[in-house]
Amino acid sequence: MNFLSHYYFERSNPDENMVIGVILPDLVKNAQKESNLYPLKEKHLFLQDPIQQSLLKGWERHLEVDRVFHNSDFFKVQTNALKQLILPACENSPVKPFFLAHIGIELVLDHILTVKGTVNINTFYEQLIKSDKKAIEIFLKNCGVADTSVFLKFLENFITSRYLFSYQKIENISYALNRICMRIWSAPFTEAQTEMLTEQLIIYRDTLEPEYLDIFNRIEAILPPL
Repeated sequence: MNFLSHYYFERSNPDENMVIGVILPDLVKNAQKESNLYPLKEKHLFLQDPIQQSLLKGWERHLEVDRVFHNSDFFKVQTNALKQLILPACENSPVKPFFLAHIGIELVLDHILTVKGTVNINTFYEQLIKSDKKAIEIFLKNCGVADTSVFLKFLENFITSRYLFSYQKIENISYALNRICMRIWSAPFTEAQTEMLTEQLIIYRDTLEPEYLDIFNRIEAILPPL
């Protein structure tokens, strides 16, 4: 799941450090894609301080949500459904349709959450602002990140840009997908393909919207209470 979908499960969580902990795995991957951190293997490093514990608990919830989501029938069915829709847009493109569908589902879910007002993006950013940046730096160093400057600069830009507000427009989901693909392929889509992708995402969004909360309800029922 993507940022706002993870935040859905913390929308009533008053602990801003746990909230940022929940999206920390994705933040780290976006800032430094080569980073592979495994804090849960070294839990003892984080148990002496309550803020470190909050960050770790958030990280753990992130992994659990992703585990349940990616193993769900919902994910399998919806990945195939979106894959079939976007096949024409992927013709003569190096992008693998399954790869695009996988990410596309997560971004479309974020889009629907914003359009429906199911999560409050302002509140999300307010909690990120309040989170303890020094504690996050210590957390990353305990994970083995020697130079945290790249991540901290990325985090500052992530917060100040308020980029997730752009998810309110479906055409920005196509733009985001194209940008993600550009990390792997130099020229993933032509302008015409991007427009076609937007058209197919609209069809998919309208089909998914009536039942989009089902997967959130299923995951929420499994997660331990805050």
